[in-house]
Amino acid sequence: MLVRIGWRRQEHHATDSEIHTELAAQIRISESHVRYLYQQVYLPLLACHERQHHAHLAQCATQHGGLIIALDGLAPQGGEPQIWFIRELASGLTLRSGWLCQQDQPTFEAFLAPLQHLEWPILAVLSDKQTGLVPAVATVLPHSRHQLCQAHYRRNLAEPLAEADAAFKGVLRQQVRQQVGALTRQEPRTAPGQAGVLTVTGLLPSPLAKPAPPAVQGPMPPLSPTALKPAAEEVITQLFHHARYLLTLKGRPPFRLAGMETYERLQQLACGSLDLLATSYEPRLAQLYQGLQAALSPFAQTYQELQQGAAWLHDIAYILEPTAIQPLRGEHVAGQLRTSLDVVLHTRAVTPTIARFGLHLDKVSRSYWPGLFHCYDVPGLPRTNNELESRFRDTGRRLLRTTGQKGQTQRTLQRQGAWELLPRPSTEAKLLDGLGQTLAEDVAEERQRFAAHRQRFRLQSRSRKHTQAQFEQLRQRWSALQATGTG
Repeated sequence: MLVRIGWRRQEHHATDSEIHTELAAQIRISESHVRYLYQQVYLPLLACHERQHHAHLAQCATQHGGLIIALDGLAPQGGEPQIWFIRELASGLTLRSGWLCQQDQPTFEAFLAPLQHLEWPILAVLSDKQTGLVPAVATVLPHSRHQLCQAHYRRNLAEPLAEADAAFKGVLRQQVRQQVGALTRQEPRTAPGQAGVLTVTGLLPSPLAKPAPPAVQGPMPPLSPTALKPAAEEVITQLFHHARYLLTLKGRPPFRLAGMETYERLQQLACGSLDLLATSYEPRLAQLYQGLQAALSPFAQTYQELQQGAAWLHDIAYILEPTAIQPLRGEHVAGQLRTSLDVVLHTRAVTPTIARFGLHLDKVSRSYWPGLFHCYDVPGLPRTNNELESRFRDTGRRLLRTTGQKGQTQRTLQRQGAWELLPRPSTEAKLLDGLGQTLAEDVAEERQRFAAHRQRFRLQSRSRKHTQAQFEQLRQRWSALQATGTG
């Protein structure tokens, strides 16, 4: 029953109510007991199962000459402690997963300290560049290579360019809407009695247009002016819709910059409109072309500046990308990157904005430099920490589908996230076999850990009944204290 509850919850994202409905047909159980069994019995069992793979960890360490670990944290909300996760990459096993109330060097050193007592060396560590984490790794694991996530390095490189692009997009969108906004918001005229109604379904759906007769083989006869009007209307409507869509583009730095993309595609739309006008003149199409040209022309220089900065970012990304044909050593990649940055710094005839961005690229690169190139020399060491980040995202999505509420998902992560992050066997049968081998004393210890963490949230409940009961327990404990006479 425990395995079925956990499997349905984690694999099929079933809610407590859905699991209860399924189980109630076979045994007498309440929905609250289903929730209790999942949280306080199944999750501790899963943690004990993870600790049964010591032999697999030893095998991977022997095969690779040591361990390669990755660690990352899930940013908290509302001042809550941050969940951190340490994973061994070759085996996929969770070494440590838990909450840190601070993100400073002493806290990170305490979190990493048990790794010193492993019987195998830590060959390399992959992480982001948190301020306290870098010196903590150097102190606790002085003989390990510390690779910094190149994805975060590239995002930090792009930060000022992304901010400038976002501002550029805002001003550009405002200017385009001033010039052609009223024009592009026009919708084609509808049938009498259907003003403002576009497409409707349901019991009384929209009527469908009659299908056109099949085309007749032979030369195409010239269309009459009355036949041209609906076709032109459809083309113009589609162009207006496209213009409105381009103003909604979202960016994703470092390489997808929405301001630049909006400018380029609006420029393409203007050129396409001009080509159509050369074939057949239409007043609204002419207004669209003229309005786009008037809106875009003042931003040509800004676009050129952003384009230069984006080109530098692409060059750096190309240098860092490993080559499958002839893999490079870390020192060779470092030399190529240093040469590229020197070219950026000595580029002349650029605007002050681009000059400042070049200095930013050099400054950020120098701060990351000691940890950028180990991945080219250590087999099995990734360039980015995206795998752990995707585990955080996947867990959050799974909990959101299960709870159906963003707030409830966040509360679940705060209260049991370290256990939710643990991997499970690939099938329900393997899960049953693995959990069945767990010792009772191990489960009791793990349930004690789980309960100790949940104690932090005893007075964080929306239920007045539960809160009142907890207050009553506090009053009873307080009254048992020795009187001081201050009352």
